[in-house]
Amino acid sequence: MPSQPLFNKDLNPELKSWLYASGSLTQQLKSLAGGVFRVEPTQQYFKKMNFLDSKWMQMPFHHTSWVRESLLYGCEDQPWVKATSIFPILSLQGKARLFQHIGSQPIGRFLFQRHQPLCQRRVLYLADGWTRQSCYTWHGCKFIVQETFLPAFEQFIAAQRIQHPHA
Repeated sequence: MPSQPLFNKDLNPELKSWLYASGSLTQQLKSLAGGVFRVEPTQQYFKKMNFLDSKWMQMPFHHTSWVRESLLYGCEDQPWVKATSIFPILSLQGKARLFQHIGSQPIGRFLFQRHQPLCQRRVLYLADGWTRQSCYTWHGCKFIVQETFLPAFEQFIAAQRIQHPHA
């Protein structure tokens, strides 16, 4: 995935706050959309982890991972976020096995259920747009959730700013 240094791209302040926000993106999107939210899983597959992801999660290079790709929708017909979750097979043990069977439920529903999991974050500009990558440790299992904010989301928050300039 080609990434660009942050200083080469314009980043509006509203989107920046979303990229660096802590907590459940699911809950934050629901709140923004007046309670409307849905997940559309698009792909699930196994693949070898790349070097950077395996190093970040402290897993063996080329270890097999289970990947879930989804689109996240708010109150519009266009998706707001493209989400990719990378679970090393070694992490899909114990409680974490449930992530392979959640269907169209958001990962955040389980991840933030009782407490805030440990999280390391990096922000990148990728081909699809501004992206935050979070490496979570949940019940001893490490995995990455990558969330790319799509143009429809940026347009929505820009329209919100115009409609509610002091909110």
